[in-house]
Amino acid sequence: MTDLLHTLPDFPTKLYTHLIPSLEKNLITVTDLLTLEPLEISRRAHLPLLDVRRLTRHVLAILQYQLGVPSAEETLRDYEHPPKARNTPLLKQPGAAIVTKWSAISTLDPYLDAALSGGIPTGYITEVTGESGAGKTQFLLSFLLTAQLPPPRGLSRPTLYISTEHPLPTPRLTQMLGTQPHLSSLPVTGQPSLSRIFSIQTPDLESQDHILTYQVPVLLARHNVGLVVIDSIAANYRAERSSTSTSGAALGLRSSQLLKLGHQLRSLARVHNCAIVVSNQVADRFAPASPPPQARHMGSSPPRSLSSSPHSSSQGMLSLDAAIMSPPPPSTAYPDQQQTSIYPPLTLDHQQNFFTGWSSGPPPISHLPQQLNQNLKTPALGLVWTNQVACRIALIKERNLGIHGEGSEGARDAERLWTRYLKVVFASWAPSTGVMDLGTEFEIWGGGVRAVAT
Repeated sequence: MTDLLHTLPDFPTKLYTHLIPSLEKNLITVTDLLTLEPLEISRRAHLPLLDVRRLTRHVLAILQYQLGVPSAEETLRDYEHPPKARNTPLLKQPGAAIVTKWSAISTLDPYLDAALSGGIPTGYITEVTGESGAGKTQFLLSFLLTAQLPPPRGLSRPTLYISTEHPLPTPRLTQMLGTQPHLSSLPVTGQPSLSRIFSIQTPDLESQDHILTYQVPVLLARHNVGLVVIDSIAANYRAERSSTSTSGAALGLRSSQLLKLGHQLRSLARVHNCAIVVSNQVADRFAPASPPPQARHMGSSPPRSLSSSPHSSSQGMLSLDAAIMSPPPPSTAYPDQQQTSIYPPLTLDHQQNFFTGWSSGPPPISHLPQQLNQNLKTPALGLVWTNQVACRIALIKERNLGIHGEGSEGARDAERLWTRYLKVVFASWAPSTGVMDLGTEFEIWGGGVRAVAT
């Protein structure tokens, strides 16, 4: 079958080597085995009815076992001699046992860990998105090192770096090891090592699919890899799916490929209890020059603080007191709610404020700093890929226009710096940052990334 090993990676195919080639030739999928009558499958694939019925029941028994059905374990004994060793299904484990298995990778910064509720956990797909220069790769490289630390900061396991754009930057990793206080203070035998970081390059989409399907599962099983980093997940799709390929068939094909990729990564994270962290690129999103007609009668409310971080620096930041010279009147349509969009609530333009990480802000736009309304981004690969990840972390880069003292225009331009924020857009284990908040301010330094403290 074309998707048997994708659905059941540990299925004993050696028991059915005489059936699988014919099933693959006739495009019989696992869904067909579970929904069609064995007689119909037998006729389509020209196979013995009893053999097809046995295969169907075997597949169904494994799926039921994974869901914790009591009778499935006894059924499997009839098909496998000797029975194949399998982990206890998650649904059959007590809640206390599941909670004690929680493990996460720290950022080695208390403020960033607090924003992520402890760090990046195993068993999930985590996406780090942002524009070029926001610090995505810096976060990923720091995770490659901290994952090798013992709990609770790490997993005491090696890591894997899959690159789609550039090779593993070993000089930068060496710099982090020598500069980060916690890493550099460890004894030589307890420090993370570059020899425990596996590296693979995927120059195109075909090689990426082959590596994730065949090579990565073997590598995770042999070396007990605890973290898989893909930098970046969208590069090969953007290279092979040009902007001219916007037909329904092309978009449908890409959607199916993204669904398959999401299933592969979730299976790897679940089966091997590892963390999957991917970086994603962004595209520009343009806000309208004026509110749409539906929103002109909805009222507006003053915007909230730019950053909810209690430890963000106030130096060099553009003060809202100076930016909001005449705040708009309070909303009369929804007095108890802050309006987060200028679009009707059920439109995609409004809903994407909650899953992209960039909000268009409440009207009128002119009452916010101008750069916050012009720097709108949307993560690549669309809504289909968004539904595949358990957590999205947006790294927002804003130009700091704070100017101190008097001076020439050249001196003022030299003082313009980039300010970076970490924003948890959504996560199943951490609270989301407010839609109108930028999140926790951080900076990139020799030791990796760290929050900006007062």
